[in-house]
Amino acid sequence: MSRRTGSFHGIALALAGAALLAACTASPSANENTGPVAPTGTVSAVCGNTKPGPAQAPNGAIVVDPDVDADLAEKTEENPAGTTFWLAPGTHTLGEGEFGSVTPKDGNTYLGAPGAVLDGKRVNKYAFVFDASDVTIRGLTIRGFVPPPDEGVVNHDSGDGWVIEDNTIEKNEGAGMMAGSRQRVRGNCLRDNGQYAINAYKDGDLTDLVVEGNEITGNNTGDWESKIEGCGCTGGVKFWAVDKADVRNNWVHDNRGAGLWADTNNNDFLIEGNLIEDNDGPAIFYEISYNAVIRANTLRRNNLVEGRAFADRGEVFPSAAIYLSEAGGEPRVPARTSKIDIYANVLENNWSGITLWENADRFCNSAANTSGGSCTLLVNDTDRCTQPAIAKDPLFDDCRWKTQNVDIHDNRFAVDTREIGCNALCARMAVISNYGTFPDWSPYRADTVQQSITFAQHNTWRDNYYSGPWTFMAKDTGRVIHPSQWQSAPYSQDQHSTFVQSGG
Repeated sequence: MSRRTGSFHGIALALAGAALLAACTASPSANENTGPVAPTGTVSAVCGNTKPGPAQAPNGAIVVDPDVDADLAEKTEENPAGTTFWLAPGTHTLGEGEFGSVTPKDGNTYLGAPGAVLDGKRVNKYAFVFDASDVTIRGLTIRGFVPPPDEGVVNHDSGDGWVIEDNTIEKNEGAGMMAGSRQRVRGNCLRDNGQYAINAYKDGDLTDLVVEGNEITGNNTGDWESKIEGCGCTGGVKFWAVDKADVRNNWVHDNRGAGLWADTNNNDFLIEGNLIEDNDGPAIFYEISYNAVIRANTLRRNNLVEGRAFADRGEVFPSAAIYLSEAGGEPRVPARTSKIDIYANVLENNWSGITLWENADRFCNSAANTSGGSCTLLVNDTDRCTQPAIAKDPLFDDCRWKTQNVDIHDNRFAVDTREIGCNALCARMAVISNYGTFPDWSPYRADTVQQSITFAQHNTWRDNYYSGPWTFMAKDTGRVIHPSQWQSAPYSQDQHSTFVQSGG
């Protein structure tokens, strides 16, 4: 074993974080095959352990008994806004039609007694619809609803101010829920849904979202990427154009696709204290978005399925556990930070570490922009992003999403290639772009973006701890850079970091 060290003045923080976060799960004995190990501490195993709703109807609540004729939808219609409904134990249904659903009024509360189930019978599309505000749903099991892809079962129309707590939302098609502004999603078991646990999308402003203390597991049972290639429509949670989100202390595991995926003009995210493990794709995918803090998370065994598929196809692209695609810090977009700050995380036995990528052909008005007609948050009039104006500042900078101002520090990265059955392709970091070729009027052709993302956009690794045969890619995928080269000019990365060669 060889060892090379720097002064590494941040190692105390990284190792303290490692010790704390590694304690989030216990380990089974070597001869047991027990599946996911329940975490302890700030991250909890929620599924099978949701906090029960009240065993008796609160004073003033309307009782909904599944054994009488009037169902929850009718009771809701009959009562004024601000009513509390208590669902007695048993299975509640919403009629035989596909549009049988509950239409809450502003301020309504729905409480499930222990054993209360709202079942769509694989007939009803949605459980709770329309855009009432400040609705609370607590203590229910909600299952068996069949919305179309990209639609959700709970808060289907993205009402604002909803509180969704201590529920089990499982075995539905589409998404378990949609999201509105000021929504609080806490303490839920969100499992085995056909597309997402949460599809955080709204036709309008979606701000101030909290996703805290949930177990998010087994989602995307429909494997939608295999049905619609390149759809970008799968995973545990998908965020679209959310401005300010706190995602903390969740256990995100065993989802088909990415664990957490923020796609298209998200901003001001705090992703902290999560245990993210055994997802087929990246643990965290932050795409054409801005300004985030990613700290004190534990990431284990993510991206093994997708990373191995890349390698088996002979692709050298460094698929990674944290993947930033055209995403960076931008001080002109108001947020709690003006960079993407990735620190005090522990990454163990994932398929590679962190990849910073910027597609040179993806910008406003380019056909290579797979986010349709979206443009950056810096340009209101998309039509301005054309020649000749796009060839000079400010539009030269503002018409493309930039992977910039990313600070990766005080993290612990460990890979044992023998344990996860891979070669050196699964122990990589990267800061890369493609050679710009398209469209023919693009001002970003040739190596313009490759040079910029690597040397001019303030992307920095520093003060990290590495265990394993780590290598690096810079500028493009055509070269593999070893630690001594990575730390030297012209890259000068990972100053004051420690490298321990082990695990293959």
